Amino acid sequence: MIFNPISIDGAWVIDLEPRRDERGSFSRAFCEREHADHGLEGTFVQANLSKTHRRGTIRGLHYQCEPAEEAKLVRCIRGAAFDVVVDLRPGSPTFRTWQGVELTANNSRQLYVPKGCAHGYQTLADDTELFYLASAFYSPQDERGIRWDDPAFGIQWPITETVELSPKDRNWPDFALTPLTDETEPAGQEVR
Repeated sequence: MIFNPISIDGAWVIDLEPRRDERGSFSRAFCEREHADHGLEGTFVQANLSKTHRRGTIRGLHYQCEPAEEAKLVRCIRGAAFDVVVDLRPGSPTFRTWQGVELTANNSRQLYVPKGCAHGYQTLADDTELFYLASAFYSPQDERGIRWDDPAFGIQWPITETVELSPKDRNWPDFALTPLTDETEPAGQEVR
């Protein structure tokens, strides 16, 4: 695997190194030792699969607060998505910045999202599927989110004319109104 840091402190794009022969290819998609060598979380307790029907749909921006903070390792296994990380860690040198990465079934890239960062994505193709590992169990009482179009971040989503959102994601508060503690009312459902 090839680990490439991105502009968010502690976030990485991980490219696979396929070994090819006449049968096809084989790639290592995760290695606890290699993650540890780069200071990344290496223990994942939950695997999630998200299927999205329509191009332009946004899911997020989600995170969990302590004690259920989670790191994520995200990969697109069908279609394409613009995957976004937003740094919400007050002590981080990249606090309140974001970066988007295109993940596709063809490029096989993975995005590592560190604890304390919000995560969301916009589908770039119909019938897109994302598979991701999480380092903490889903905890409804610790789930939080920020609005996809929060002016505090100015995320430049690639598709603006056909944005589709869940009611929960449409109604997350702006960041300035979101405490980074456990005092916000939980969403109470695992629909990410």
